[in-house]
Amino acid sequence: MKKHQILDHSPTILDYLKFALPSLIGILLFMIPVRYEGEVTILVALLAKWAEGQFHDILPAFMTVVFMLTALLTAVTKWFKPEAILNRPFLKALFDVTYFWFVMRILGAVFAVMTLYQLGPSFIWSEDTGGLVLYDLVPVLAAIFVFAGLFLPLLLGFGLLELVGALMTKIMRPLFTLPGRSSIDCLTSWMGDGTIGVLLTSKQYEDGYYTKREAAVIATNFSVVSITFSLVVISFIDLGHLFVPFYFTVILAGVVAAIIMPRIPPLSRKEDTYYEPVGKQIDETIPEGMSALRYGLLQAAAKAGEVKSVGSVLKRGVQNILDMWIGVVPLVMALGTLALIIAEFTPLFVYLGYPFVPILSVLQVPDAAEAAQAMVVGFADMFLPAVIGTGIEDPMTRFIIACVSVTQLIYMSEVGVILLRSKLDLNLLDLMIIFLQRTLITLPVIVLMAHLIF
Repeated sequence: MKKHQILDHSPTILDYLKFALPSLIGILLFMIPVRYEGEVTILVALLAKWAEGQFHDILPAFMTVVFMLTALLTAVTKWFKPEAILNRPFLKALFDVTYFWFVMRILGAVFAVMTLYQLGPSFIWSEDTGGLVLYDLVPVLAAIFVFAGLFLPLLLGFGLLELVGALMTKIMRPLFTLPGRSSIDCLTSWMGDGTIGVLLTSKQYEDGYYTKREAAVIATNFSVVSITFSLVVISFIDLGHLFVPFYFTVILAGVVAAIIMPRIPPLSRKEDTYYEPVGKQIDETIPEGMSALRYGLLQAAAKAGEVKSVGSVLKRGVQNILDMWIGVVPLVMALGTLALIIAEFTPLFVYLGYPFVPILSVLQVPDAAEAAQAMVVGFADMFLPAVIGTGIEDPMTRFIIACVSVTQLIYMSEVGVILLRSKLDLNLLDLMIIFLQRTLITLPVIVLMAHLIF
């Protein structure tokens, strides 16, 4: 196991500066809320929104080309096994994927081309299915991944997580069975975007700082929906004036779920072992006679001292972008479109919602049948419950739907695909069970709060 030998070699002033300056920039970019045009957001999200606005008209076509190149290079790698790709670990990881993901990449490229040129059956490229993914979701993800990927090394590589880990361990371990540094994942998602939180968690697991169980718990419980999207949901459902009680309810329900979920299967049965290629890279034991703050600062400075050049940081940032653009966004196009087709053109989610009708009736939720469908449709896409909820007259029911949609966290059109594509120990069955567990755990808390508010 690799440890920083901080007690044998005192960090220099330069090491502390290398920790402080990049980490402060990372905090400013990812974690400090700013108000812009009446919205509360973070600088990375603002940069992404600016870029998406500037290039919105060309991003669908540009990303369609990316999808096609991804499918082509994956096919070349699978069939011809070129040494130029297989002998480079990063390129090999990008293009030497399983046949399932290969098929998904081809499907993503096909759906994108059909949607861009409106070819074939309209149920594939309509504005509620492929059109929604290619023109609304893909440009946002593409822009977010550029800035999040480029700047994530500022949060990950210069010691900030080592400092926070030392300070937060005594809180995070007993409450959530997690390392202290996982609190950063939650804050980053909360202020920015859940996809950024998943990306951060995945990278931390691959770097040896979380076990399989810890990474799975963090990704499915702490990659929370951002303040920005929460504002969109509550406004879309015509209850914007209730944002404060709405978000308090979301936080309360989320904390309850985060305490319970790590202690029940399937998350409790995940192995507490580290990513095999790197092994354990974390040591939370604070030496006797040393404060948590001092130890955290020493750890942080030692971590920052390992960074040798700006070029290495930029290289890692560019690799993050390519990893997301090539490894994730084509799958969002494929699985997101499929999920929306099922939701829009089949009664599957109506049938799946039937078990929730008696539960909602017992909890005295008005319009239980309509609300029940919204309880399960969120598995396809995070915004679908709000779309369904707009047709319900009772404001309390709309409030409940909005809260549940934000606390479910597992959305196959976005976060779910990223989780499946990552190296985390989570499969589709796990995600379905976790989605239902989060719904069942948070629902009573949310309904109780709704009865108090209304």
